[in-house]
Parts: sequence; structure tokens; C-alpha cells
Amino acid sequence: MSKSNRNHTLRIEEGEEELLRKMITDFKDVRAKDCDDKIICGDTLQTLRSIPDNYYDLIIVDPPYNLSRNFHGTQFYRTDNDEYEKYLETWFETVCRKLNSHGTLYMCGDWRSSGSMQRVLSRHLTVLNRITWQREKGRGARQNWKNSMEDIWFAVKNPKDYFFDIDAVMVKRRVLAPYKENGVPKDWENTEEGKYRMTHPSNFWDDISIPFWSMPENTDHPTQKAEKLYAKLVLASSKPGDRILDPFAGSGTAAVVAKKLNRHFTTIELNPDYCLWTAKRLLMAEGDSSIQGYADGVFWERNSLLFRNSKQKKERRKRAKEE
Repeated sequence: MSKSNRNHTLRIEEGEEELLRKMITDFKDVRAKDCDDKIICGDTLQTLRSIPDNYYDLIIVDPPYNLSRNFHGTQFYRTDNDEYEKYLETWFETVCRKLNSHGTLYMCGDWRSSGSMQRVLSRHLTVLNRITWQREKGRGARQNWKNSMEDIWFAVKNPKDYFFDIDAVMVKRRVLAPYKENGVPKDWENTEEGKYRMTHPSNFWDDISIPFWSMPENTDHPTQKAEKLYAKLVLASSKPGDRILDPFAGSGTAAVVAKKLNRHFTTIELNPDYCLWTAKRLLMAEGDSSIQGYADGVFWERNSLLFRNSKQKKERRKRAKEE
């Protein structure tokens, strides 16, 4: 099989665009009482003016980091920390008004932007934690350490009243040194797939795979977030039927994950092509609700689920031959 046949990067095929455009709402047509399950194409701040306050249970914010980056024609330029912080303040207070009284907000950032984000978050919400997740991809550098970490800030409107379900995001980890007590496995189990331990996640995540060309969720967006990454946020901080807002939607990962996990979504994105990608991904999700790395109600370590599936396929083939 050639590489081109194995490349699953999303493409808008001939004849699809008309159907996909019907799924997208122009920001000028947004109505306050009709925001659920909408892909909105337009400027974030202008669109937010038409969205009701105190409406969302969860907001996931992935703004441009303080880097020079071209988003398929829209250029964002790196600036000093003070200017970047001013940029965040131009829209962040408005975003916070959309969060309901028991709502949660997550904001994604890297090491350059993270400090500014923490200061802005602290002025408007209560910061509870900082998640650091490992990007297994990263550019090497001869005069600096390779950049392979990003942050997600965890903040709430009311620290005494917010939803959080840690049991919904259990991690299944392989046991490398199985310890037994009186001959019985200690905090692990022996399964057909191997020895595993169920654990609660910490604020360091090392099980995320950046979308790449062989994964069906992959697009050409330069900073696409993995569905597995957002699934953890959605499951921990919202319930089925809750409303989720993504004001910088990119290729639509938050919307796709919300749909797959039975939540409502509102996404805002300036780039029309990115909105089309979101629409196609949502159509694909209607026929496939799977999330890479998440199965049987738990999150699996990177590549271990692939190992399990491969082993199961080999066993099925072996049984078929024996029969």
C-alpha cells in the first residue's frame, strides 16, 4: 500500500462544498436563541456580541500563541509580553461573560504565552490548575531545548460550585513492574491485552498523539489539537447535553468531540476554509464516533490501544484458521 493511499488527511472533495456551506452560519446571521450546534464563520469579538451571556457550561479557548504564524492567509505576529497580554484582554472578558455561574474554562498556551494567559485568567476567573501535556512532535534546536510541551490552564467562575468528574477520565496504564501482595496483584489486573493499572490522571499528560497524516482526524491546520486531548476536558468538566463554546475553533476539534460525546457546541472561526473542514469532520463523526486513544470508557496510553487492537486481530485470524 502506498503512502498516498494511507494518507487520511481531510480533503474537501469536488461537489462537497455546497453541502458543507449550508452547515455554516455567517456571524451576521447569529441569533441569541439559536446558538446550539452552530459553526459560525466570523470575527470572534463581533460574534460574541450576538451570543447570550451565562449560556455555556464549558469554554475551551485555543487562541493564537505569542508566535509569528500564518494561518492559511491570516498572519499573526509575535510581540512582547505586554502587548500580547493586551491582545488577550481585548476579548477575554467578553468570553468569560458567556460562561454560566458554575462553568469551567480551559485555555491552551505554550511557554511564551502561558505567563500572560495566567495573569489575564486570574483577573477574571479562579485558576485551579495548569495541565502540561507532552507533544511527541517538536522542533529540535541547536542553541535551546527542544520545545515539546504545552499548557492548558484550568479555571472556573465559582470555585465552590463547578462540575468535575475525575472518574470519567481514568487512564489505563501498562504495568512494567507488577507487584503482588500475598500472591495477589496489587492495584493492577492481568487481562488478555497484558498487565494494566487504572489510574486517575495528574496534571501532566504524556499520552497525547499530535494528529498526523495517517489519522482520519488530521487536517492541514498548523496547530490542530487532538480529539483525545479535548475529550479529557469535555468528559471531566461537562455532562451529556451541556453546552460548549470554542471561540477560536480552527479545524473544529472541540465541535467534533462535543458531538461524539453528546454535548452541544458553538464554534467561532474567521477562516472560511477551516469552517468547511469543521463541517466535514462533523459529517464524518455521524458515521464514526470513535476517538483515537479512548475506548471502553477509559483513556489508553499512547500506542497501547493500537497494540491491543493489533493483538486482537492476530488472535481472530488465528482462531479463523483453526476453525
